[in-house]
Amino acid sequence: MTLPDFEAWAIFAAVARLGSFTAAAKELGLSKATVSKAVTRLEAELGVALFHRTSRRISLSSAGQSLLPHAEKIRAQGDAATEAARDEADILTGRIKMAAPLSFGLSELGPVLAAFMQEYPGIEIDLDLRDSRIDLTEQGIDLALRIAALPDSSLRVIHLRKVRRHLVAAPSYLARAGKLDTPADLKSHRCFIYSNLPNTQIMTFTGPDGETVSVQPQSVFRANNSDIMLPALVAGQGIAELPDFMCDAALTSGMLESILPGWRNTPLTLSLVMPPSHYRPARVQVLIAFLKQAFRET
Repeated sequence: MTLPDFEAWAIFAAVARLGSFTAAAKELGLSKATVSKAVTRLEAELGVALFHRTSRRISLSSAGQSLLPHAEKIRAQGDAATEAARDEADILTGRIKMAAPLSFGLSELGPVLAAFMQEYPGIEIDLDLRDSRIDLTEQGIDLALRIAALPDSSLRVIHLRKVRRHLVAAPSYLARAGKLDTPADLKSHRCFIYSNLPNTQIMTFTGPDGETVSVQPQSVFRANNSDIMLPALVAGQGIAELPDFMCDAALTSGMLESILPGWRNTPLTLSLVMPPSHYRPARVQVLIAFLKQAFRET
């Protein structure tokens, strides 16, 4: 039995990521001929073409596209194994690529990362803040924070805490538009909708007696980030469903009021999500432990 050509797989991943044999050769410190021969060798072994080649450019074939995640996994595991073999003095250095939701990152994650960087000054953080979902493997992300009901996948997930959602409005809006007795009353009110949830058209609530009610409210403001809604909410322009970290301060100050307190919606979960490899560089492991401590369920 012959061993897999791990070097060729890693070279193929680099060429696919950079879109060029020349660029891959430069990054890997190899000759262009060595890179080209490795890819040709792998194609011969697999019996498929990994790239479409012209005189000006290359592009992944359908086979190359389907095999690329496996190549990236091989490369990532090799990198992690190399890092794991370093002596302890060198382990807690280097860069961590991380992703997190924009609003949560600004309000909650910033102070935690500041404390982490103070404790581990040799570790660099490369943080991508956005609410849209990204492909961790494709983007080279070491770990991500996500607030959602996560679908089944090959990603490794650590659940940190529940994120409760509150239906809120300003006292001035409720004084003008009237109080709500049941979720069905939302149909006659101005609602703000966060558009990054899977089903943005429907709000579902469970009442004190266990009754479940789903409502399709009137949407007067849609956005893929909830922070932009706060000024309009405080100004009395409508009703929104916001996560606890975003509205707790406004509820405490009285700028916003909780609506339908007897009705519950399904809480979301704050989770740490990582690529499927079991191998993690030590710098990533210490950040995972730090985040688990900072955001553990209380």
